[in-house]
Amino acid sequence: MKQYRSLRCCVGRIGKTRGSRNALDRYRAQTIKGNIIMAETLGRAPASTDWSEAEPAAANRQQAVASRADGLRRLTSERALQVISWAMPLAVFAIWEALARWGALSPQVLPAPTKVAQTAFDLVKHGQLLPDLAISLLRAATGFVIGGTLGFALGTAVGFSRLAEAFLDRNIQMLRAVPFLAVLPLVIVWFGVGEVGKIFLVSLGVMFPIYINTVSGIRQVDPKLIELGRVTGLSTSKLIRRIVLPGALPSVLAGVRYALTTAWLALVVAETIATTSGIGFLAMDAREFLRTDVIVMTIVIYALIGVLADTIARALERKLLAWHSNYARGAKA
Repeated sequence: MKQYRSLRCCVGRIGKTRGSRNALDRYRAQTIKGNIIMAETLGRAPASTDWSEAEPAAANRQQAVASRADGLRRLTSERALQVISWAMPLAVFAIWEALARWGALSPQVLPAPTKVAQTAFDLVKHGQLLPDLAISLLRAATGFVIGGTLGFALGTAVGFSRLAEAFLDRNIQMLRAVPFLAVLPLVIVWFGVGEVGKIFLVSLGVMFPIYINTVSGIRQVDPKLIELGRVTGLSTSKLIRRIVLPGALPSVLAGVRYALTTAWLALVVAETIATTSGIGFLAMDAREFLRTDVIVMTIVIYALIGVLADTIARALERKLLAWHSNYARGAKA
């Protein structure tokens, strides 16, 4: 910069010299002055501007901003869907309550939700509802464990072995086609009207969906993965444990969710047998006295328990299948 200042001084003296009347000298002086001004301007600017680094940095910032915006949109969308999923049942109850209060619905046909809630509160207060609810839950849980274990074991055997399929599958499919009510008289003859018959019916209802989904899940595992496991030297037990069963797990868990529904269906049928306890007993007893509010209350209880059980099953599904791309993407959405 000192050199540029020296040149500026020289040019100034050249421009001001009275004896320099030559047009060519003036032109040269102006040219040198312009070059000096340009050099000073460039000297005040950054020494170097690396556009090859600036452009990727700007692109990364834009990508980060877009990613945050996309995440916020997904979060907002997920919350909106959750609000809608809860708002719709509440809207149904609100319409139901309004129609009952306006007299469009007779209390003997469909009592108001507030009346049903008051009935449930009274039964809890008098110590009737909670013991019956606990007994029904125990029956359903016991039957679910027995039927689920049996269905998974049979499904695994049939899924892996064509010989087991030849022996078992046809008989299981025939039994699966028989309705619960058709089996009920035989269950009473075999087990009487005690707890064993009720648990047997629930186990029977749970076994079939888990059996079918287990067989389907095992058969749908990619053969290339199995071949890869064999090439890498996995033993049969490790092959089953590390490749086949994890690959079949989505289908098995779908069967579990379906089995939770059939467990309650079977329990309703089971509790119509001569019984003195359980949610089904409350409904049958209320029918004798035309207590529509109690009957509706038991239906609502079945529905709430079903929703709760499905919510737990879905949470378990997300946890066990966190490695699966589809379920991981659904969890992030």
